[in-house]
Amino acid sequence: MVCANMEKYTLIITEKPDAAQRIASALDLKGKAKKMEDNGVPYYAAKRDKPIIVVPAIGHLYTVAEERSGRNYYPVFSFKWVPRYMAERGAKQIRVWLETISKLAENADTYIDACDYDIEGSIIGYCILKYACGGKDDIAKRMKYSTLTKGELEKAYAELLPKLDFALIEAGRTRHEIDWLYGVNLSRALTIAAKNWSGKYATLSTGRVQGPTLRFLVAREKSIRSFVPTPYWEIRAEIEIEGKIFEAEYEKDMIETKKEAEAIINACKGKNGVVESIDFKQFQQMPPTPFDIGALQSEAYSLFGYTPRRTLDIAQRLYLEALISYPRTSSQKLPPVINHEEILKNLSSVSEYKKLTAELLAKKELKPNEGKKEDPAHPAIYPTGNLPERVLEEPERRIWDLVVRRFMAVFGEPAIRQSVKVCINVNGQRFFLRGRQTLKEGWLRFYGPYVRAEEVLLPQIEREQKLKVKRVILEDKFTKPPPRYNPGSLLKKMEEVGIGTKATRADIIQTLYDRKYVRDERIVVTDLGFEVLEVLKNHCPTIVSIELTKRLEERMDKIQTNMEKRENVLLDAVEILKPVVEELKDKEKTIGEQLSNAIKRARLEERIVGQCPICGTGTLMILYSRKTGKRFIGCTNYFKKMCNTAFPLPQRGTVRPLGRNCRGCGWPTVQIRIKGRRPWNLCFNPECPLKEERRRRNEMQSVQ
Repeated sequence: MVCANMEKYTLIITEKPDAAQRIASALDLKGKAKKMEDNGVPYYAAKRDKPIIVVPAIGHLYTVAEERSGRNYYPVFSFKWVPRYMAERGAKQIRVWLETISKLAENADTYIDACDYDIEGSIIGYCILKYACGGKDDIAKRMKYSTLTKGELEKAYAELLPKLDFALIEAGRTRHEIDWLYGVNLSRALTIAAKNWSGKYATLSTGRVQGPTLRFLVAREKSIRSFVPTPYWEIRAEIEIEGKIFEAEYEKDMIETKKEAEAIINACKGKNGVVESIDFKQFQQMPPTPFDIGALQSEAYSLFGYTPRRTLDIAQRLYLEALISYPRTSSQKLPPVINHEEILKNLSSVSEYKKLTAELLAKKELKPNEGKKEDPAHPAIYPTGNLPERVLEEPERRIWDLVVRRFMAVFGEPAIRQSVKVCINVNGQRFFLRGRQTLKEGWLRFYGPYVRAEEVLLPQIEREQKLKVKRVILEDKFTKPPPRYNPGSLLKKMEEVGIGTKATRADIIQTLYDRKYVRDERIVVTDLGFEVLEVLKNHCPTIVSIELTKRLEERMDKIQTNMEKRENVLLDAVEILKPVVEELKDKEKTIGEQLSNAIKRARLEERIVGQCPICGTGTLMILYSRKTGKRFIGCTNYFKKMCNTAFPLPQRGTVRPLGRNCRGCGWPTVQIRIKGRRPWNLCFNPECPLKEERRRRNEMQSVQ
């Protein structure tokens, strides 16, 4: 622990321990900051022109809480900022952390906020300096950086901002306070209503952004469930050219009557085709724009199936290891100040990037293809040029490689592609053969494994050439409902309509899953999700209004540019909330009954595995033994003494019915999740042929 009688020093506050270690090492003249500890709290001592102490937070150490204690009442409109250990269970470690920071602040004479330069980081640093350091927010300076590389950290320290970013802090305080007011009042109203009716506790929640997001999903779910498929027919022809078969599509995508479809088939029967026209089109495919966090999350979901929350967590780890720039950005700009050339030179030492970087470095000018979106705090996401100091785990390696290749691709030339459309006349009926090829790779070379550019090469074909039609195929089809949202497309939708922030959208989507309002990767709204939205729409439609939420977002953003005052936005938000909460209180019994029944159905739904394959009439469910308390899968006909089917289950972890049958035996399947292990799907049929096949394969491998 730093002694009280030692010389005065500069105290730097960071957001995370990894950032503290990197900042201390970068600022120490010898590059070897000394790690110290007080009560289990790490901090770092560095020597420069004067001693420096760098102490980390662990995210938010302070939060908004009600002024009087108790969780069983609402409305709540009075609040204060308190240490998290006073407001949250399981946050005892925060007390020790704050005590250490307070002790370290006593002998400092200079204070620097070096938390991440965004709304959340600004709030974290401000609260620590104001409360834990005894009101030092007025005299503290600010470090602003976008990467944790040594060069940028030294520059940020040499060019300290003279004061904290108070406009950003005001915007952050307002957002936290409004979100807390909405969340605590609405969530308590729902939870208390259900508990008072049923006598059983279940956590229900909604909020300023969560409600409108659920509304998108319910609207899509309703359109899917109410969708009535209509039949149509599709025709295609198999054409033989130079001994190879190519598939040509009929000129009309959808044929609405079977009579018309059969007439076309009859007209083509036994006939050959003649090439009527060949149209070539060349077009440029511009390089992609640099990644902002939303684009990175969408791309990672599309390519790897990573949820937005998982991608953000991985990107944050890569940032803390100084491999990429700050990820929570909405910018699509890469300013020259980041030194594009230096980054590419550093990346060239990686064998798989060597040729690609050399190609870019040989260009006369490195000019990125930037997008329109800007972020006053940070540029777009880019690789720092630093190389990993450890072997990256597969998900980390994938995201880092994706960021590197996207960075290279934005400096590439446009790709030149060519499409060809061949019109073939078969007895008056027209079919089209389509080809597509890349004439000049341009930026596609750099984005390599992540390019989705399909190549369809056609042989040499000339006008009036006769072609053999091998067969004409008629397919019965039905129109399809709109697609379900997935976490990636939902995040994109939230971004498009302007609700939530780049830092919160992924968490809001995760909360909908955690509350069991939605399930599955292709998002399905549960009965509970439907009922919660129904309650909100019936009794407080303003809360699920996308326009209202968007207007609040815009006003909070204006606080950052001093175009709005925190007090005005806060007062208006409370005025909107008051009548809403009163309405919920008045209708508490009705709401409680509706939600309690939905919770009961949801809990039952979670336990249903599928139809019993033994008796055929019962339902397999996850049951618990009255004698031992152990869980197992059993048939509901057991209670009628008609079927004694039962199967054991692992007693650890969570069990989730998958709603689909085993491809080997057709029995229902479940998924088992145990902490620290990868989830696996379980077919509980002891005689499943896939199990025997797997056993034989394992035996053969062990013999080899």
